[in-house]
Amino acid sequence: MVASDEGAPRSDAWLHAGGTLALTPPVVMAVLNVTPDSFHDGGALYRAGSIDVPAVREAAARAVDAGAGLLDVGGESTRPGADPVDPGAEQARVVAAIEAIRDLGVPVSCDTRRASVARAALEAGAVIINDVSGLADPQMASVAAAHGAGIAIGHLRGVPKTMQSGIAFSDLLAEIGRELRAGVDAALAAGVRLEQVVVDPGIGFGKSAQQSAALVGASSRMRAATGCPVMIGASRKSFIGALSEGGPQTRLPGSLAAAVVAVQRGASIVRVHDVAETVQALAVAAAVDAAVTEEGAAS
Repeated sequence: MVASDEGAPRSDAWLHAGGTLALTPPVVMAVLNVTPDSFHDGGALYRAGSIDVPAVREAAARAVDAGAGLLDVGGESTRPGADPVDPGAEQARVVAAIEAIRDLGVPVSCDTRRASVARAALEAGAVIINDVSGLADPQMASVAAAHGAGIAIGHLRGVPKTMQSGIAFSDLLAEIGRELRAGVDAALAAGVRLEQVVVDPGIGFGKSAQQSAALVGASSRMRAATGCPVMIGASRKSFIGALSEGGPQTRLPGSLAAAVVAVQRGASIVRVHDVAETVQALAVAAAVDAAVTEEGAAS
């Protein structure tokens, strides 16, 4: 545990608008991309100019049945090179999806960089905001504070369209730790409680493949730098392809390896596309760790 903004130790839990989510054991967050250009599925939940609401609900229910502890809805692709989406279109997508899945028994998060979309998502039933931009919208933290929402503060320099150009870090982990802590401080200044905050080092967001790989194992350091639990979103990302020479559909084995390593190195949440496979991989890794520990204690 770490000290909170009120001086008391912070437990491994995430306070959000609907209650508190325990983060021990680590939680699997399921990705629900309701966009026509998802890098992973190419828009499987989006058909004929709008989201496929029955398909969204089916995918969300399947993820919950498989062990997802969070559902993360995104209405704008933030893959490298992506163009921004009209805010009204993004809002319509996420609100329709959230209304379709808010009764499935797990917290719903909205993946957005815009405070206006975040506000509409929270009013529709989301309880957490996942902001990959690190509070680039100056109203985002105030929206979270006003609704008592949980917030994931991501690390990103620039915007998705150009973020892979001119990547420059002199000390990757130190700089990201400092910049994430600055985001946490900005959220606290806006009235967000420390217990509402999780941080994400932004794997693939303005980082090289090698830098992204390093960040998969850096959760303990990010936790120490920020005082907050850490979320790792490595699933199906391009750094895995750079290491294994495969497109998004071939990256499941690498994604599972990244999830296991991330949790073993201190991650409290892993954001994934493949819930059942990740839940199984993490369960086996935890059982092996426990068996090794027990055997060592008995010898």
